[in-house]
Amino acid sequence: METVYSYKLSKLTEELQAEVVYRSSDFDDVLIYSGDVHRPGLQLADFYEHFEPTRIQLIGQMESSYMEGLPRDERLRKWETLMKHKIPALIMCHGSDITGALLESAEKHDITVLNSSAHTTDIMSKIIRLVKREIAPRVTRHGVLVEVYGVGLLLIGESGVGKSETAIELLKRGHRLIADDAVEIKAIDVNVIQGTAPELIRHYVELRGLGVIDVRQIFGSGAVKDYQNIHLVCNIELWRNDANYDRLGITENTVEILGVKLPTVTIPVKPGRNLAVILEVAAMNQRQKFMGYHAALEFSKQIDKHLDEKISDYQSST
Repeated sequence: METVYSYKLSKLTEELQAEVVYRSSDFDDVLIYSGDVHRPGLQLADFYEHFEPTRIQLIGQMESSYMEGLPRDERLRKWETLMKHKIPALIMCHGSDITGALLESAEKHDITVLNSSAHTTDIMSKIIRLVKREIAPRVTRHGVLVEVYGVGLLLIGESGVGKSETAIELLKRGHRLIADDAVEIKAIDVNVIQGTAPELIRHYVELRGLGVIDVRQIFGSGAVKDYQNIHLVCNIELWRNDANYDRLGITENTVEILGVKLPTVTIPVKPGRNLAVILEVAAMNQRQKFMGYHAALEFSKQIDKHLDEKISDYQSST
């Protein structure tokens, strides 16, 4: 059975720095299960088809102006119709005045009402960002997550292959650690995978022979990061003479995590190979691909062009 995650309304209120105008009796226990936010303009006009009551409801200037122009009895009826759907909370934006009809309805149906001076779009985007990150589907994978030149590299491979040692070398070269040994991965958007470390082992690295070290204490706070989008999965394995490793990099291999396909490369290691430098180049190469430049494809085009010219010269000479 799929695990369903939630976000506490009390925590969201604290993050938004919103004023609690009316606090429901179950305020500390209200859980938010949807990362979407709704502005109930049509609902205040009595259209409730396809209405999703599990979402936070935002009241902007348009909705406020519309309600203020109605007689009090009509206002009260519309607020009560909305509140009886047991929404998680209603947030008034732009520091709008809270009318008696709204408070009366909130008290009757025991629904929390918050007030914020922020613009509607600003508070909406912040709620979506905060909630979706917390309720996103997740999985824990064995590996190391580092940020190299702004690119999130997920290092995977058998235990003892050198992932943690490589992470330390990358830290010495100015890059940042997100997680060692266990990486908690979340699908925070359609094509966005984000990784973090479990709270218990955050900022710690295990090095065989030395034990557990605190990266933040040794390398400084600039050497660690709480979370990072994953852009490339690097499968590190011991060099096998019978293996057929990619020499050009034209083929784009992917691995699927939580329904999202991520590019992946396999990097063989053996004595004498500087894995940290190879990963730095892998990160820079991935950045070039993001910007539309694919070195392997460009090289292939040059080879094809060279062969075409040679063939053309040969044909013209005969």
